[in-house]
Amino acid sequence: MQGKQETGPVCQIMGVNIAVTDMDSTVRRIEENLENWRGSYICVSNVHTTVTAWEDASYRAVQNGAVLALPDGGPLSWYSRRKGFADAARVTGPDLMKRMLAEKRDVPYRHYFYGSTPETLAQLRQVLEKRYPGAVIAGMESPPFRPLTEEEDAAAVVRINAARPDFVWVGLGAPKQERWMAAHRGKVQALMVGVGAAFDYEAGNIRRAPAWMQRCSLEWLYRLLQDPRRLFKRYFVTNTKFMWWALRH
Repeated sequence: MQGKQETGPVCQIMGVNIAVTDMDSTVRRIEENLENWRGSYICVSNVHTTVTAWEDASYRAVQNGAVLALPDGGPLSWYSRRKGFADAARVTGPDLMKRMLAEKRDVPYRHYFYGSTPETLAQLRQVLEKRYPGAVIAGMESPPFRPLTEEEDAAAVVRINAARPDFVWVGLGAPKQERWMAAHRGKVQALMVGVGAAFDYEAGNIRRAPAWMQRCSLEWLYRLLQDPRRLFKRYFVTNTKFMWWALRH
């Protein structure tokens, strides 16, 4: 079943409205709508988040509440192409973050990074300042690895908004980062984008899969080999459920 939303065509996959797009179209859409999308958020969706949304109505509402749910996982864009969207392509969170950091403008974008550890953020800052000299790092924040009190959360929102970012890159991991963005819709006055492990990739803590594995939708396998104990159950269970669902549809 396919549908359309205000932000462009979508392919409904396991109840989630996955954007039919590619990297260039996504960047263009963000730049054209950035001011209107302040206070909104973008989900970067993969098989794991899509299966989770299929099984959890509240998380499905979070995914579908985004202005875009991008097909980070190769199987999602593959399914869209099978359903007749020939131009559907993978748009990963790390690649989107790098693309927006590299955008050349008269007035550079302001970027805020929320998530990960202080050590990773310090390393990330060094890398970004060297790699993207034109980008403005408006702020970085490592929240505690526990639920924030209402006072702590309100103070974090004040700090973010005081930095006047255009983008808040959220690296809390799924599904936490998507729920955080949905809870802060209309409070954070920037476009929030959940990018998972992008901070670690860019900081050099985690190696990304070779380009050929990314093209063949095997990045999940590369990550699994790096951290099998933590990721085996996630990938085995969710990939199996997705394959079963896709074959039925």
